[in-house]
Amino acid sequence: MASDTIPIRKGEELDVAVIESFLRLHLPDLPEEPLTISQFSVGRSNLTYELKIGGWEAVLRRPPLGPVAPKAHDMEREYRILKEIHPHFPVAPKPFIFAEERVIGSPFFIMERKHGIVLDTEFPEGIIPTEEICRSLSETMVHNLVLLHNIDFKKTGLTEMTKPDGFMERQVTGWIRRYERVETDQIHGIENLKQWLLKNMPASREPAIIHYDYKLNNSMFDEKLSKMVGLFDWEMTTVGDPLADLGAAMSYWIEPDDPELLKKGMGKPPVTATPGFLTRNEFMERYAKRSGRDLSQMNFYLTFAYFKLAVICQQIYYRWKNGQTQDERFAGMNAFTDSLIQYSLYTAQMK
Repeated sequence: MASDTIPIRKGEELDVAVIESFLRLHLPDLPEEPLTISQFSVGRSNLTYELKIGGWEAVLRRPPLGPVAPKAHDMEREYRILKEIHPHFPVAPKPFIFAEERVIGSPFFIMERKHGIVLDTEFPEGIIPTEEICRSLSETMVHNLVLLHNIDFKKTGLTEMTKPDGFMERQVTGWIRRYERVETDQIHGIENLKQWLLKNMPASREPAIIHYDYKLNNSMFDEKLSKMVGLFDWEMTTVGDPLADLGAAMSYWIEPDDPELLKKGMGKPPVTATPGFLTRNEFMERYAKRSGRDLSQMNFYLTFAYFKLAVICQQIYYRWKNGQTQDERFAGMNAFTDSLIQYSLYTAQMK
């Protein structure tokens, strides 16, 4: 299997000696060999690193460099979320240790290293993406989302960390404020979209644990692509409206006939555009059947999801434009923000 790590990018290095001392202080049974660190190549937001000491391995996760949006990239919260969810949903990595900012200059946590296949824009060499494989992957994604939403959150510590009441109202007003804080260009239709979202919020539903960044390239599968073995990026996880989670998942689920900029805003289109994958409507129909939830107002959740994704892209672009990151992958992110806002306006008219 090809490596999923790369040499550490310039400017994103960690102090190996400091990290090793921290690990040996908190994990006294580590092997005697020296620590080696490499970086995971995927991800546009938080930084993740592979740690190895002899046969022991783990993952270090820390916020991006430079200033970050308020309440974003909260490493301690994500660590606590994983502690509560892992026992009920073992595809979530087991967290080991949380470290405060004083150790390396930013908070971070150490978690379980999982192995498998992460699919993004292409299948690994040696795997032929048959329609049967693509359909099976789709069904696995539906199945695990329903499993997550079926966990009784009242049996976890999330009851003390989250506020399900008024969730959608806080979400809509909060994401509008986030957009306004990082706005760089006046995008056509943005004011109409904000007003539509405020006026069309559905009534509160029975809350559930939601991942809120549920997508194929945050998932890891076994070598046969028949089983999910890992689900990552839990920083936005909370207890709230499960259809907001489904809407967010569908905003990443690209179809072959989607607009070109929607398909290729991040580069190559994701593998969900391959023949055999469920369409968004098929995915939602299966979710409705397995969960028993009413999806009659999904156009709101889809519209909000595309807007939320636009805000995330705009936050990344804002960091690049203001010199907070030198990563040239982000230089054209404003065009993707615009495209997502236009698509949000389109989904608002759907029935």
